[in-house]
Amino acid sequence: MAATSTAPPTEPPPTTAGPAPAAGRASATKAEALRRLIAPVRGRIAVGAVCQAFGSLAAVVPYICIGELAVTLLSPPVDRDRVWTVVIVAAVAFLLRFALVGAAGGVSHYADTDLSHDVRVRVIRRLDRVPLGWFGQRSSGRIKTTVQDEVSALHTLVAHAANDFVGALVTPLAVLAYLFWADWRLALISLTPLLFFAVAYARISRGYAEQMGGYVTALGRINAAAVEFVRGIAVVKAFGHARRAHERFLRETDAFADAFHAWTQPMLRPFAIAMAAVSGPTMLLVILGAGLGFVGAGWSEPVDLLPFLVLGIGLAGPLLNLEHSVTALQLARGAASNITALLDTPTLPETTAPGQPAGHRVELRAVSFAYEGRVPVLNGLDAVLEPGTVTALVGPSGAGKSTLAGLLPRFTDPDSGSVLLGGTDLRRIPAETLYRHVGFVLQDVGLPRLSLHDNIALARPGASRDEVVEAARAARIHDVIRALPRGYDTVYGEDAHLSGGEAQRVTIARALLADTSVLVLDEATSWADPESEAAIQDALSRLAAGRTVLVIAHRLSTVTSADQILVLDAGRIVERGTHEELLAADGRYAQLWHAQTVPAAPDSRTEATAHSDAHAQPKEETP
Repeated sequence: MAATSTAPPTEPPPTTAGPAPAAGRASATKAEALRRLIAPVRGRIAVGAVCQAFGSLAAVVPYICIGELAVTLLSPPVDRDRVWTVVIVAAVAFLLRFALVGAAGGVSHYADTDLSHDVRVRVIRRLDRVPLGWFGQRSSGRIKTTVQDEVSALHTLVAHAANDFVGALVTPLAVLAYLFWADWRLALISLTPLLFFAVAYARISRGYAEQMGGYVTALGRINAAAVEFVRGIAVVKAFGHARRAHERFLRETDAFADAFHAWTQPMLRPFAIAMAAVSGPTMLLVILGAGLGFVGAGWSEPVDLLPFLVLGIGLAGPLLNLEHSVTALQLARGAASNITALLDTPTLPETTAPGQPAGHRVELRAVSFAYEGRVPVLNGLDAVLEPGTVTALVGPSGAGKSTLAGLLPRFTDPDSGSVLLGGTDLRRIPAETLYRHVGFVLQDVGLPRLSLHDNIALARPGASRDEVVEAARAARIHDVIRALPRGYDTVYGEDAHLSGGEAQRVTIARALLADTSVLVLDEATSWADPESEAAIQDALSRLAAGRTVLVIAHRLSTVTSADQILVLDAGRIVERGTHEELLAADGRYAQLWHAQTVPAAPDSRTEATAHSDAHAQPKEETP
């Protein structure tokens, strides 16, 4: 049995440097998150808004000219010079309107393109630096929603809403200014429907942000549920749980419907009132009624009503865009809050005093870890993995096996204690150096949509075809690849699919090509069908030769020849030794062994498991 080390660390804790979440950032408002996110393009948004403002002013001028032209033509004798002047002004304003509004749209759309690109690059760079264990704690559907859908939610705000909002304010103000100049008394009466609109819209806005927040949250949940449902449907059907998974998806659908109803129901009546108050027929009725009264009282001439009939009817039209702009703003605020939270995700600290491992002896010294600092998983573990030996981690589900194994490739850092490679704390080893020494073959294959050559060569991007083929031969996958339509140039997920066992052998070939001195194996035969399991075991034997190997074992029969077996239970190592020693001790390991070796009566679940092993497809990821 390998010796264990309980000595305190012989080197000081590593000095780290890297971004840490700012104090109080969690309490930042959604508005602050949005301002922070769009800061790089704020200037261009302002330029677009200015162009839109002048374009909106220019858009009003032709309508004013129509009114002035009608007044001129109906007031004999006709002033021909004034007629031509009005026509030329209208034509010039018409052209200016198209030029300025087009410029506003172009500037804002370029700003949106740059912002979307910048945000996505920043998000991907952040995801590239977060602990790998962070991904295991989060739904891939939720991450997809943030990276894709919520970045897209910024488009309407940046490219459209800001310009629409400016137009919705400038156009009515310009029209009102002209109408007050024409007849301030009739203009005041024309404002009456707008007052009803303002009151109704105030009711709409009451609690709007909170209801919108619930809608955005529900939208994110149903998007994530849809992704997870589609990606996992093959597995849940194989195990006979399709109905249960479908019910979970339907629950999220119902929750989204409830959130949408809670968001829209309070707005229906006030929104209908607001729209009716400023509709064309209502404005026409108000203007005609008041105008005819003014004419009858001798306060105005019939021709004086023309500007109000031309402009007043459409006075509130631009205001209707406010609802779309406000909705876009609220959606963008919710999206910005989630994106900013992702951008603020703490990364693995980078050392300022890098070290190099001297050999490939692995030591765990008083290692403890808790997820989110609250859920304890590991508690004061000590162990030594000697070079050239195989150490197996066994234990009941939830004992902390995967968490402990994830410390070696630094998927996360321990909360206390240290993990040393060649006498150097992993936190002092740069990532590019660490992954030249530590490799891993995980239970979840996750092949990217790349050629099979590139999939294997991920471990060494500059590897030649001969080196890739040699690794594939050693992993017992060469013949399978050679039989595909394009051989090693076959793109996984496009030209061909692989069975679970075949895909696992591709990852083993990748690990062989990496040729690391330390190897972590997480139940590498879990996807295997009976025919390929022997090939995988043969490939793993070749892979493990001469390396320091840590194996997570769910089937104890696969690790009976391990040099050392560590038995985890409730985050502690309760036993350690060889297979024979642990059986003789008649402790926790013996209980697990007898539980797995006692024959069980076949049932529907056993048959489903066999079916899944034979036909399961590994998860496909798009880089």
